[in-house]
Amino acid sequence: MSFKIEVGNINNQQVQRPLTDSFGRVHTNLRVSVTDRCNLRCFYCMPAENVQFLPRKDLLSYEEITRFVNCMATRCGLTKVRLTGGEPLVRHGLHELVSQLCSISQLKEIGLTTNGILLDQQAQPLFDAGLRRINISLDTLDREKFKQYTRRDNLDKVLAGIEAAQNVGFESIKINAVAIQGMTEQDLVSLGQFARETGIEVRFIEFMPLDADHAWEREKVLYAEKMIEILSKEICQLNPCQVVHKNAPAVSYQFADGRGKIGFISSVSRPFCAQCNRFRLTAEGKIRNCLFSQDETDVMELLRSGVEDDVLIDRVMQSIAAKKEGHEINSAKFLQPDRPMYSIGG
Repeated sequence: MSFKIEVGNINNQQVQRPLTDSFGRVHTNLRVSVTDRCNLRCFYCMPAENVQFLPRKDLLSYEEITRFVNCMATRCGLTKVRLTGGEPLVRHGLHELVSQLCSISQLKEIGLTTNGILLDQQAQPLFDAGLRRINISLDTLDREKFKQYTRRDNLDKVLAGIEAAQNVGFESIKINAVAIQGMTEQDLVSLGQFARETGIEVRFIEFMPLDADHAWEREKVLYAEKMIEILSKEICQLNPCQVVHKNAPAVSYQFADGRGKIGFISSVSRPFCAQCNRFRLTAEGKIRNCLFSQDETDVMELLRSGVEDDVLIDRVMQSIAAKKEGHEINSAKFLQPDRPMYSIGG
């Protein structure tokens, strides 16, 4: 399929239509899942066997994704996009999508979240296409634990991917690690040391109810407060960074001796819903206004029927307007989404 679209131009007839919900939150940050397929089987995300993936024809094409992002950026004020999966690097030619998105001048930031297994091969093409920010999911530096958590023996490939990203020269490289009570406490310490030795920020994410097996329990959540206590005791005192980014999900800390930065994404213990500016586009073209949403809005149908941008924007604005005040994990009203994380988009 040939790709031709004028990007980055706003004529006098086009009026900015910010994506604002009923609580006044303006949505400028989009997470785009390019596939639900993955080459790992992390227990907190996917079932071990018999995973049913979408057929290729049901995925948005790169051209459809770019058209959607261009519309949101030029008309609705979108400034940030992060590509996710599944594992985005299993989709062929991802650097081509990166290149297309980089041609949209209104976008200030394009990032990628990956498990790193294929990054050794793709770091250079992604960088050459314009990507500068990359997050790598890695919960442990212990090979046996890695096999336990992911059900695959690929730690060496992930570490090679991290090294390749450093060598290529990405401006921002971060490690994302899921923290689980009674399981990953020692991993905190080794990853904390890794942050100090490499200069890469490690971000610990509280275990969230998004697992395919619906085995999440509150007792399994390793809270940020406890993680700070462990790291301060075992390595060095952790202190909050003075610079705070309002809409960022992570709160950053630095070791007192200045060596190493650690972030905490405290979705359970310290929800950041009040400042949320994110929405999601799934691999098959559904808009989700919240990671934990029970409702979705189909835009693939509109993209494939060739509607005008205003019709597409109307559909997205309806979804954003219906966003709830928060995810309600700490409420009796909370319902875990039917979709697990790999299917929603990380």
